[in-house]
Amino acid sequence: QVQLVESGGGLVQAGGSLRLSCAASGRIFSRYGMGWFRQAPGKEREFVVGITRSGGSTAYSDSVKGRFTISRDNAKNTVYLQMNSLKPEDTAVYYCAAGWGKTPQDYDYWGQGTQVTVSS
Repeated sequence: QVQLVESGGGLVQAGGSLRLSCAASGRIFSRYGMGWFRQAPGKEREFVVGITRSGGSTAYSDSVKGRFTISRDNAKNTVYLQMNSLKPEDTAVYYCAAGWGKTPQDYDYWGQGTQVTVSS
């Protein structure tokens, strides 16, 4: 079992930055790839970015490539999402998840989500 807790969301102006964190419980964190998804009101949950177990490979959605950066610290059981040059369309609840792939079905464990709001 892996429990995930996100933090770092908030309100920011367009062009600003936020850093999300996702802390995982348990000693098996390093066995899982990790991903970030987001869900805006009335929309489906969409893949944002993923990182492999070792952190050696990443995958980004086209909408955030060049602006967002995922990283992980297996010693701290934590994955991070650095979000720069934020746009109003980035507004959503952001979820971290344990697994690997680009669909929610590829992930076994989910956090409760953290709200990110970008004002224009």
